[in-house]
Amino acid sequence: MEINGYTKLAAVVAKPIKHSLSPFIHNLAFEEVAENGAYLAFEVEATVLSSVIDSIKTLDMYGVNLSMPYKEAAVAYVDELSEVAKLTGAINTIVNRNGKLFGTSTDGAGFFKSLPDFSVKDSDITIIGAGGAARAIIAEAALRGAGKITVYNRTYKPELFAAYPGQIDFKPLSDLVSLSGDLLVNTTSVGMDGVSMPISENLVIPENMIVADVIYQPIETPLLRFAKAQGCQTLNGLGMLVYQAAESFELWTGKVMPAEMILEKLEEKIYG
Repeated sequence: MEINGYTKLAAVVAKPIKHSLSPFIHNLAFEEVAENGAYLAFEVEATVLSSVIDSIKTLDMYGVNLSMPYKEAAVAYVDELSEVAKLTGAINTIVNRNGKLFGTSTDGAGFFKSLPDFSVKDSDITIIGAGGAARAIIAEAALRGAGKITVYNRTYKPELFAAYPGQIDFKPLSDLVSLSGDLLVNTTSVGMDGVSMPISENLVIPENMIVADVIYQPIETPLLRFAKAQGCQTLNGLGMLVYQAAESFELWTGKVMPAEMILEKLEEKIYG
């Protein structure tokens, strides 16, 4: 689309960020839904974060996305937080609502939208890791009424989830000696090397358990290969990347991102 005096701006703010796929996703979406918008990537220092966020109002932007290391720091500079953001203490999206800044995290919602036939309510979910992605997914699952959430992490800090609703069991990773339930999610970086696995090769994964990895490069991590060999449905993190973007896009524009089409284009771009 033509960029003109009516074009509205959105951006992702982080450091580093030049490698980001978000401009590809959002600019394609703007074009497909005929929205006069443009999306850029701003790599900024922590010392100017507050002024960058203030500029959302000054420049009448849609808002911004935030990535590492600013998801937690940005919370201090918004006017209102979503329930998910209050639980996690982190945001990945700021929405400009007529000069008031609303902060939320779309990571958890995006993750569950990437699971085509999974019902969160009353489900039994196992999460590996307790970092930012994990907390967003766990918060979303808890707010949607998951029946049981079990979190395994190398560092044992159950107080991380003390304020979360529902049943959340926090256990050291060394306790992961058996698996049951509906969904297993790896939220750690283990597997990005194409060799490592976050679980023991001696574990048996139930055939009816969906296994997901937030990693999307490589296209299939060792965990996903291991689970597929046991007959499980598997998916990588590319869908989460697109659907969390779709959630942000709709909050900004009121329009639905053509996520399936963009996911296909992104797969072509990344995997060839």
